[in-house]
Amino acid sequence: MNAGSITEEINILVDGLNFKQKVDRSLSLIEQAYRRFGDGLVVANSLGKDSVAVWDLAKRIDPKIRGFIVTTRFKPKETVQFMNETVTRYPELKIYKNDCEIQDKLYETDPDRCCELLKVDPTRNAIKEMKVTCWVTGLRCTEGRTRTDFREIEERDKDLIKLNPILIWKEREVWQYLALRSVKVNPLYAEGYRSLGCAPCTRITTAEDERAGRWIGTSKCGGECGIHTRPLKTGLHGDGI
Repeated sequence: MNAGSITEEINILVDGLNFKQKVDRSLSLIEQAYRRFGDGLVVANSLGKDSVAVWDLAKRIDPKIRGFIVTTRFKPKETVQFMNETVTRYPELKIYKNDCEIQDKLYETDPDRCCELLKVDPTRNAIKEMKVTCWVTGLRCTEGRTRTDFREIEERDKDLIKLNPILIWKEREVWQYLALRSVKVNPLYAEGYRSLGCAPCTRITTAEDERAGRWIGTSKCGGECGIHTRPLKTGLHGDGI
């Protein structure tokens, strides 16, 4: 199946399923994966609205499901506080961070390298140390221009399945789910942010694109940090399924 037909198939699901059908589909995807991978299934929690929705979905399947958070030295204080509160409530969430020395303002001069060191490398460490065989993300295909070609189940690295259970949800459906489930969210959303990242690289915008406020003024504007596009198991490059 080529990329064009995959995208068309996903778009049919985005517009063709109602909210309840999407929630049921997401729960089913996580449940099936958990039956297959057991403790090897781990949720990547970015502390954004999509991730906390997925975390809540996963906990409905089994409260013992584990997760990890990748944080950086540049996260806003509100995100750090929210992270601490979340980990206190869910000690099965493990925090990963890279404290290596980096060039001053690397996020301006070479944002790709900055993300590689501070986000991608800790994600690799998490997957290795937690013995992850299936990682679950909050990625959605309607977030922005760089997220239209993903699938609900992928194998971008050999022997590492990536599950995107809310891939077909729209932004309003995420907020609908969070409201109905009374899920706490990062307080920065109340200030007008729609997509959250590191403080120097995230702005409030009125653009239609949900991720338009990320890396403004750089080659990465509205793009990706790399965890969804680069190999996460050193030396292994999967072709996708």
